[in-house]
Amino acid sequence: MKKKLFFSALTISAAMLMSACDKDDPVSPEPVPPPTSSTVVPLSSSAANNGVVQSPYGILPSVASLDAALNLYGSWKALYYKTYQQEAALYPELAKDWTLIFGNYVAAGMIPARIVWDTQNDAYCVIDESDDSYKKRGCTVSEAIGYGMLITLFAGDLAAFNSLWYYNRGYREYQNSNLMPWKVGTYSYESLVTPANSSSATDADLDIATALVLAYYATGDIAYLNDALLVINDIWNNEISPTGMIYAGNMPVWKKDNSAYNLSYFSPIAIKLFALVDKNHDWTNVLNTMYTYMINVQSAGTGVIPDWTDISGTAIDPKNGSATNTYWQFYHEAVRIPWRIAWDYYWTQDPRAQQVLSTLNNFISTKSSGSAAKLETTGKVMYSAVAGKADGSTNSFMPNWHGAWCLTGMAGNQAWLNECTASFNTKTMSGFSYFPHILMTMYSQLLNGMYMKPALLPL
Repeated sequence: MKKKLFFSALTISAAMLMSACDKDDPVSPEPVPPPTSSTVVPLSSSAANNGVVQSPYGILPSVASLDAALNLYGSWKALYYKTYQQEAALYPELAKDWTLIFGNYVAAGMIPARIVWDTQNDAYCVIDESDDSYKKRGCTVSEAIGYGMLITLFAGDLAAFNSLWYYNRGYREYQNSNLMPWKVGTYSYESLVTPANSSSATDADLDIATALVLAYYATGDIAYLNDALLVINDIWNNEISPTGMIYAGNMPVWKKDNSAYNLSYFSPIAIKLFALVDKNHDWTNVLNTMYTYMINVQSAGTGVIPDWTDISGTAIDPKNGSATNTYWQFYHEAVRIPWRIAWDYYWTQDPRAQQVLSTLNNFISTKSSGSAAKLETTGKVMYSAVAGKADGSTNSFMPNWHGAWCLTGMAGNQAWLNECTASFNTKTMSGFSYFPHILMTMYSQLLNGMYMKPALLPL
């Protein structure tokens, strides 16, 4: 087993634990320790802004309910958020390997936590000690850490946020990289049956860095910003094309002339935040390039956006096994686009965001005869973004799809937004389904007013 220990076994401090792996990078100072209170208090911009001018917010549904979002957050956290200590108690044999990456964190009182991912076919993710429904849930994906950091931050749960951050940092330091591997084991890596995939996933990296920048503006603690800048720099160097396109990952397969691009990875708020804090790179060009690309793809098709496209905007099989039969549909990947674009419009009222959302809303409103109540039927269809290509379908109206279609109304269709959100807020979590549930939780936070800008954020 390859052992990479980046900390002295004799002199351990929190500051050492958060130091950068690359000697040329700035050293992150000691992070904010987890707060002693577990009270959940969402971010608020109601405090004095100290002279910082912010743009106004966009519209919310008149039925927005903080309680609905907080209740959903509680359900999600209970199901999917697991700390090192919780799982070490359940799987003591497996946990013997966990100290390789996280032993120094635990010794310093910086307890990591992960978001459980579900899989049925990957031997790497099997927990041999488990004899219950978690047996095949021994993996976490970087996407989940990015989502989890945003979810916990907007819920005001800084203790949970920090624990997910420690998990992220542990794997990055172990790999000597500022980009987290896209899939990892519980709290281990190469000690399992087969090694994890070390490639990055750009959407995860964007969300992780975004959460850290927002945490900096919310708390004033420079440790969050310093770490964010390490991630942002590596995103620029490894996941942004020379023309400003966002690659799907850092591996060569995503950087070929015929590579596939995933528009659900485009996060306008992330790029706008990076432009605020990183003056060494032209993030404005990335923003403009990606918005132009997205609008062109949308305008050339049916009004919805395909899961994967090539550089010309044509729907394309990504050749990664994720969407061979659905890549031209507004489906598993593209369901995240309304959230990312609605977030931008809610915070900045970017007219490009309004255009994308309005086109999506006009599409689904027409399909539903103007009534969100009919989504129960029309929302089961995974619509083709390419004229002449087949639609898809699902057996049930998934809650993440429900929330996504609600979010399309945030650019100005108040009636749709109200009716759709009222129905969405009655949804609860049933069973264990990582992807629908984590998206459902994020969408609920945005729809119900929990996406508050930190008071000092000049955006």
